[in-house]
Amino acid sequence: MFLERFINYLQFEKRYSPHTVAAYRSDLEQFFAYLTIGGNPPQNHSEISHHDIRAWMVTLMDEDERSARSVNRKVATLRKYFKFLLQEQLVAVNPAAKINTPKIPKTLPVVVDDDKLSRLLDSETVFDGSFEGRRNKLVIELLFGTGIRLAELIGLKETDYNAYEGTIKVLGKRNKQRIVPVNRELCILLAEYLELKKNQNFDNNLLTLIVTNKGAMAYPKLIYLIVQKYLSYISTQKKRSPHVLRHTFATTLLNKGADLNAIKELLGHASLSATQVYTHNSVERLKSIYKLAHPKA
Repeated sequence: MFLERFINYLQFEKRYSPHTVAAYRSDLEQFFAYLTIGGNPPQNHSEISHHDIRAWMVTLMDEDERSARSVNRKVATLRKYFKFLLQEQLVAVNPAAKINTPKIPKTLPVVVDDDKLSRLLDSETVFDGSFEGRRNKLVIELLFGTGIRLAELIGLKETDYNAYEGTIKVLGKRNKQRIVPVNRELCILLAEYLELKKNQNFDNNLLTLIVTNKGAMAYPKLIYLIVQKYLSYISTQKKRSPHVLRHTFATTLLNKGADLNAIKELLGHASLSATQVYTHNSVERLKSIYKLAHPKA
């Protein structure tokens, strides 16, 4: 089946992460399921036209109330899929190439106040000294202190932490590795956590850094619940995800005068354009300071 050939291509040739591959598969399965509605689906891929894709986009935006960003991602999946089929000479044209995607409204990255976050992490009452308490604090500290992604956090192994150098080795998108420095307080917390983890005597001796209360590998929902719980103490904003801490990390560095290229390397961005979005947050911050402080504002 063409879909499985494409998935194998993403996994073994492009070396995409399992999360990314799963997203591609889900998008394509949704599209093929849509084509069966009405009882007269195309008999082969060559019969799929740009009209089919446009009709699917309309359905997504009208019935499912998908955002423009979500629809654009799904169309990008179809473009890549049909491009692969073209390369394999399985189709003659790429019907997704003609599609104009909806414009995405510009939004600033959502962040939390870094001073409030620092006070939360410095609190001696919020996080207790139990294994769960140390682990939860480590999750917040790692996300805010290093800017790593959710999948990167879950994939961290104990051996990725270099106590002597004060760094962690992060396996990012497309299996690209980067070295991220770790601050002194985070190093101390890591040492405490690793000792507590060892003393739990988990049956599996899992070398993954972040684990559940039973020693199993951490999973995305667990990290989300941890982040949402503690960010609710300092913020009433609706969005309280692990990625908010990544945005906060980048914005804080930029506000403190860090070089944009250095932030790009720390975040593991492939291009500087992805990092430049954080400059808008800094400009908005300057505007707000100006309005408060200048007599003519």
